[in-house]
Amino acid sequence: MTHTSNTQDGPVTLSKEGLPGWLDPVVHAVETVEPLQLSRFLPPKNGAGRQSAVLILFGEGEHGPELLLMERAGSLRSHAGQPSFPGGALDPEDGDPKADGPLRAALREAEEETGLDPSGVQLFGVLPKLYIPVSGFVVTPVLGWWREPSPVGVVDPNETARVFTVPVADLTDPVNRAIAVHPSGHKGPAFLVESALVWGFTAGIIDRLMHYAGWERPWDREKQVPLDWRA
Repeated sequence: MTHTSNTQDGPVTLSKEGLPGWLDPVVHAVETVEPLQLSRFLPPKNGAGRQSAVLILFGEGEHGPELLLMERAGSLRSHAGQPSFPGGALDPEDGDPKADGPLRAALREAEEETGLDPSGVQLFGVLPKLYIPVSGFVVTPVLGWWREPSPVGVVDPNETARVFTVPVADLTDPVNRAIAVHPSGHKGPAFLVESALVWGFTAGIIDRLMHYAGWERPWDREKQVPLDWRA
């Protein structure tokens, strides 16, 4: 499947051609996973919610396959200090949210937040739209392969505290797995990596991707950490 759209920087394509073999399980998971297998929070049937997209970017680093993450600035009103995928709300310039809008938004937001060069990213899949009730966002997770890595870092300190990559091996290491406990009592999967606690929507997506790609290793689901955990 190839999806092409025109942007200021040229066409954006959705293609599986030439991907590294280790991504095959992820590609299969993206093609077969059902919405409720990812989250019980699905977009409202009445169409409510603000359309947004995140970029789940896989690269190959010094320690093998890795994911690109960022930590939101502590001064933000929403999700302050929380590690996340690059992403944000669709702008009118991104186009149709039911067509190529999420692809453009994921790349645009990633460039704005991390400084990456989108021309080096090969988009290869899109997960079902999910819903974040606390913020009212309808999120399209867009998956990419960092075919030609470019330098990344904080572009705007008011938006982003840091940009970092996490080896997939660290995400699947049982030592780094835990259950995060929200003050409200809500519990969900978490990852203790790169001196950060990855939790919430981002951790939920990583957890399910690791599971359905067959990368998950047995881990202690009784291990709980508070949201103010620090390495």
